[in-house]
Amino acid sequence: MTSSRQDKITSDVEATWGRASDFSQSFERDPKTQDQEVRDEITQETNWLPFFMASLFATTLEDIIAQLYILFEINSELRILKMRTEMLENLARKYGVKQKTVIDELDDIDPKKLGCLEYKLKKLQSDRLLVLKILQDTYLDLSSNCQYNALYENVNRIRDRQNHLKNLIEVESNNRILRRELNRQLRQQRNHIKSITYDTNIDIELLKTNLEDAELNSEIRSRYVLGWQRARTEQHVQMIYDKELMPNQTIEYLKMKADQEQRVHTEIELLNNIRINEVLVEVEHWMGKYDKDIERMDLKVQLKKNDYEYICDKRLELEETLVKHEESINNWKKFNEEREADRQYRENMFNAATTVQAWWRGFLVRQQLGPYKVVKKKGPAPKPEEKSGKKKK
Repeated sequence: MTSSRQDKITSDVEATWGRASDFSQSFERDPKTQDQEVRDEITQETNWLPFFMASLFATTLEDIIAQLYILFEINSELRILKMRTEMLENLARKYGVKQKTVIDELDDIDPKKLGCLEYKLKKLQSDRLLVLKILQDTYLDLSSNCQYNALYENVNRIRDRQNHLKNLIEVESNNRILRRELNRQLRQQRNHIKSITYDTNIDIELLKTNLEDAELNSEIRSRYVLGWQRARTEQHVQMIYDKELMPNQTIEYLKMKADQEQRVHTEIELLNNIRINEVLVEVEHWMGKYDKDIERMDLKVQLKKNDYEYICDKRLELEETLVKHEESINNWKKFNEEREADRQYRENMFNAATTVQAWWRGFLVRQQLGPYKVVKKKGPAPKPEEKSGKKKK
């Protein structure tokens, strides 16, 4: 919905600085836009096509979209230029530099560089992407719903944007006119203020000159009065001095004597204090020496106590060590005795076992038992010579 603004003069303001007019702005709704909204509501329900026509248009749009993709991909020169213009942004994005959030698309536009190549490339890229998006949305709408609402909405959006831009241009022109009028009023106010300031400065200068004259006159009068007062004061002081000369001399003599006595008393007191301080210093010296000697003797006594305790601890350790050594020696002797008894017992058992084993083997051999048993073989009887040879073996 668009609106038109009308500027009206509501009142005239007049003050010491001059006269000015007060403007007010009123916004009225455009009847054309109201009719357009009603028309959009009516046509929104009728934006549909038969299936055959929708499929035909969708096929055409599909070819157009493919051609646009081909146009985007084969235009390498434009891509290189765009990459060069956006080199800083790409580097920042590559190395993770935080990008500022763009709230308005006009924030990054410099009015002094509107004809530069970067803005032209961005405009061309945005226009191409807008056309591609509109065609894709229209293609999807025709393919799925047999309607072209997406195209209709995008066209209305572009038309509304153009109307909005026209309204902005009109508002800007009205603002320029209003700015000229306000500048004119400001110049009038400034000239009026300058004239009032000039008159005020003249009055201030006159007052300053009158004030300077008054200050000079008052200064002259004050000098005369001060001189007269100084002369009268000197006269009275001289009269008083002449009358009080003799008493003052007597008072000064007595003051001098009192000062001499006070000085002698102070010197004697100073000598006594010096002597007392010397005695106190000597007393402190001997007391400090006594404390140091006592501390040194205490330290020696403590060291001797520590040595005595160390020697006692060492003696106890040596006694414990001797006891442990005696225990270890007794244990070693006992161990040797037990080991010798075990060795003797094992030797006796070994000898007894050897004797028993030898006797048993001799018994088995003599009785021809066990492994030494004679096996009877079938065949001719052995000769007596062979029997005697076997027995000998």
